[in-house]
Amino acid sequence: MNASRSIRSVGDFYAHALAIEREAVARYREFAEHMADHGNEAVASLFASLAEVEGEHAAALERRAAGVPVPQLQGWEYSWLDDGPPETVSHDLIFHLMTPWHALQIALSAERRAKDFFEHIRNAASDARVRELAEEFMREEDEHIDWVNRALAQAPRPISWEEDLGRVPPS
Repeated sequence: MNASRSIRSVGDFYAHALAIEREAVARYREFAEHMADHGNEAVASLFASLAEVEGEHAAALERRAAGVPVPQLQGWEYSWLDDGPPETVSHDLIFHLMTPWHALQIALSAERRAKDFFEHIRNAASDARVRELAEEFMREEDEHIDWVNRALAQAPRPISWEEDLGRVPPS
């Protein structure tokens, strides 16, 4: 990632932070619906709460950004930590195979990536206000990481076929 080149102003920071929050809202709503459809109300409730919190963050960001020139970014303009978007797998296949433990692992990974993103910005930005904002967002992501970790501690880890049946020798 070359976010230090891309995020030079508070407006740039807000544009990327809003993209992260909006994506989180969409994903967590989707996970909440999937978990509710499969009868796991506890995990559905956590994802619904995460979606609500992320939505509140997005709304607060929009209010804070009032009057600040915030660029409208296209998908390819985001300065994510990775060089490009990860390969995507069939959405239906993922949801068919996903257990609450898997969904929580995905959420944990996303929250950690968001924290890493904001940490990188904090360390690389030359603008003091951008560094302050990034530090604030890191603390919020830490809170989300804690929530997901607590839920993971309660979620049964799925047993793999190899663990359950033992390895089948090659024929």
